Amino acid sequence: MQSSTPQPSLSSMASKALTTGTHSRNGRRFSVFDDSDEENGDCNIQQQRKHDDYAFSLAGSVASKDFEEQKAFNYDEEKGKGKQEKRSLMSNDIEEDDYLLAESRQPLWRKVPIASSLINPYRIVIVMRLVVLVFFFHFRITTPVHDAFALWIISVVCEIWLSLSWIVDQFPKWFPMTRETYLERLSMRFEREGEPNLLAAVDVFVTTADPLKEPPIITANTVLSILSVDYPVDKVSCYVSDDSASMLLFDTLSQTSQFARIWIPFCKKYSIEPRAPESYFSQKVDYLKDKVHPTFVKDRRAMKREYEEFKVRINVLVAKSQKKPEEGWVLQDGTPWPGNNSEDHPGMIQVCLGSAGALDNEGNNLPRLVYVSREKCSGYQHHNKAGAMNSLLRVSAVLSNAPFVLNLDCDQYINNSKALRESMCFLMDPLLGKKTAYVQFPRRFDGIDDNDRYANHNTVFFDINMKCLDGIQGPVYVGTGCVFNRQALYGYKPPSDKRRKTNFSWCCCCSGDSRSAFDIEEIDDGLEDYDEKEESPIMSVKVFEKKFGESPVFIASALMEDGGLPKGTNTRILMKEAIHVISVGYEEKTEWGKEIGWLYGSVTEDILTGFNMHCRGWKSVYCMPKRAAFKGSAPINLSDRLHQVLKWALGATQIFFSGYCPLWYGYSGKLKWLQRLAYMNAIVYPFSSIPLLVYCTIPAICLLTGKFILPTLTSLASIWLMTLFISIILTCVLELRWSKVNIQDWWRNEQFWVIGGVSAHLFAVFQGLLKVAGRDTSFAVRTKSADDTAFGQLHLFKWTTLLIPPTSIVILNMIGIVAGVSEAINSGYNSWGLLFGKVFFSLWVIVHLYPFLKGLLGRQNRTPIIVVLWATLLALIFSMIWVRIDIFLPKKTGPVLAQCGVEC
Repeated sequence: MQSSTPQPSLSSMASKALTTGTHSRNGRRFSVFDDSDEENGDCNIQQQRKHDDYAFSLAGSVASKDFEEQKAFNYDEEKGKGKQEKRSLMSNDIEEDDYLLAESRQPLWRKVPIASSLINPYRIVIVMRLVVLVFFFHFRITTPVHDAFALWIISVVCEIWLSLSWIVDQFPKWFPMTRETYLERLSMRFEREGEPNLLAAVDVFVTTADPLKEPPIITANTVLSILSVDYPVDKVSCYVSDDSASMLLFDTLSQTSQFARIWIPFCKKYSIEPRAPESYFSQKVDYLKDKVHPTFVKDRRAMKREYEEFKVRINVLVAKSQKKPEEGWVLQDGTPWPGNNSEDHPGMIQVCLGSAGALDNEGNNLPRLVYVSREKCSGYQHHNKAGAMNSLLRVSAVLSNAPFVLNLDCDQYINNSKALRESMCFLMDPLLGKKTAYVQFPRRFDGIDDNDRYANHNTVFFDINMKCLDGIQGPVYVGTGCVFNRQALYGYKPPSDKRRKTNFSWCCCCSGDSRSAFDIEEIDDGLEDYDEKEESPIMSVKVFEKKFGESPVFIASALMEDGGLPKGTNTRILMKEAIHVISVGYEEKTEWGKEIGWLYGSVTEDILTGFNMHCRGWKSVYCMPKRAAFKGSAPINLSDRLHQVLKWALGATQIFFSGYCPLWYGYSGKLKWLQRLAYMNAIVYPFSSIPLLVYCTIPAICLLTGKFILPTLTSLASIWLMTLFISIILTCVLELRWSKVNIQDWWRNEQFWVIGGVSAHLFAVFQGLLKVAGRDTSFAVRTKSADDTAFGQLHLFKWTTLLIPPTSIVILNMIGIVAGVSEAINSGYNSWGLLFGKVFFSLWVIVHLYPFLKGLLGRQNRTPIIVVLWATLLALIFSMIWVRIDIFLPKKTGPVLAQCGVEC
């Protein structure tokens, strides 16, 4: 759909400006003063004056000399004022130029530290809590419980482990900070009127793996939000990776490219937010707020109708894809679809938008949209998402080679159209930009219930931990919503005072019909001044091929520090080379996945990749604009949420058992010790599940046996114990005070830390050990919901073995409470004091697992039978074993007293 309405030409605009008597220069308007008009004005005034003098003399009045002199003086004064006003206007214009020039030279961002009145009390309480912990453990270790020695020693070990875990988590929180950007200054500096736009280009990566679990309409919305972003269209390229080689996604992108021709101009005309149509049209807000254009309502209704028709077309494609033909899928021209076998197919690349002549319905250019499906063959390791991202990195380097790269999940749309500009305030900063590996944005989510039952928002991590890391060396990479410096992904170190020079000639790239057009010798000649590690000797071409792979085109692009392609490059050659770099064997005997690109070896490639960059000395930045930059979907039912946490925890254990563990890797680099401590916490946290599981079981054991882990408290011990509880409460209160996180989000995080710890984290530890033993594990793609029903999957129950441990803990503690109360009733008044401590301990566990219980009950408030059977069986077995083998009770010695009956 293209409009034939001609655009106004530059000459007509200039003519109009002259007609109206105004010109524009550098985006500012100023008046035009014509000398001929001024002279004519003087003549007219003089003629009018002569006419007045003549009329006055005819009236018989005597014109004195003084009167004439006074009249001439008044006229000269008026003329002088006119010239003074003209000089004043010119002076104001110069002052305005100077002001704008000075403003454009100002920093693009600034640090906003936390007020000392908020952060200093927090630090003091942390130190106080550490001191109290030392005295508390001195008391615990020096006062054993002799009548339950094994129970006491196990509890002390668990307490020490969990305290060390808290310390490792707490110390990186010492220097929290936030940042503020200045988008106006960015435009003044790089987008001056009448000059070429100097904003850097950005390649956007979107990854998908299964269009049936990741609905195509969700991917389409993400792509539309990217294509309509508030950024120069010639500097945005969107690459969509299809790891399933699905014709459904291919056809969806084709439909999306057609709809983009009307959606993009609509968004930019009316400054729509957000620019994902599904999210925009489903907003429950006043969409007329701040809208003054008279045709907005009419155009919005028409656009909503167009989008609904677009959704229907996508639904038709989804319905057709449910039943695959026996002969396989066929393209419109009758050619068999190359991806009929998703596990064995050639590489595919299709440019959907961005080719010559691709215009929207208003005649404007469109951003580039490229479909990519890397080659797959059975018997090869494809490395899941990390492998797909590396393929996109190489394809984009050949086709567009933007200096910066944004990666998004297929369900993570751009919620703030200025998100790219926000990141450019850091990456294009002359001081910070060259040393910044990536700009990480917080993850925000749609479709989560108001109570956030399973802590999907993860507010404590994104609004506390990440802010604190930003004050050290930068936030960790969380897998999506991150803008990278391409040079950091290539394994380079940040530049030092001695700049790296890359004098490579592209003159040979425009001729020839194959990859040999990029002559290897040409690259070799251009490497004379190249020094990757500043201190190493000149690298040969063979070293680059071993590092990057055998692609002269890609090697040449990797040496271009500022990105971009040369003018006049042969597009056909570049497409052939793009197919070559996504071939299945391209990464063999190279450093891809080891030191270059997204690293392999863990299902959480994000932590591993960011950690490796920080070890090289790169910094990262945490950007939190007022309007969330990106939004996505989250698993809102219990089973899916636990499986997501299991994947993250398993990735952490895989890194722990790998050569990239922060405990022993990267000491020769430039990783700060607090940053290393933060990465240690991100890797070791799953192992806290073992002491946590034991500690959640101890209250039930105490109630069933009548024993306790604490001895009789003295007055001094009671004081230390109360001081410890007070310091814990103060730490939480002061942390919420400076971070502005509400109490509900903090409490949900605490609850799910316990829920995940006794289920997903525990399983992750054992699966990690199995992988070390040689048994690999795999993960299925999480199903993204496109259901319009609010919280439609919140009460959905899916059976998983992850539910067994927490359910057993809840039932065991309930049995313990009943047994303890019964024992206290039989024992008399003196046993009630100790009972209260045990019951409080047990209720602490049950309260933390309360969201888990609600998830088990579901909408019908009924626990699935299989969960009840498993949990009851385990609880009964454990109770029977405990009664039969009571290792925590002291063994009585002495004569056996036999019952004598009535003959005594």
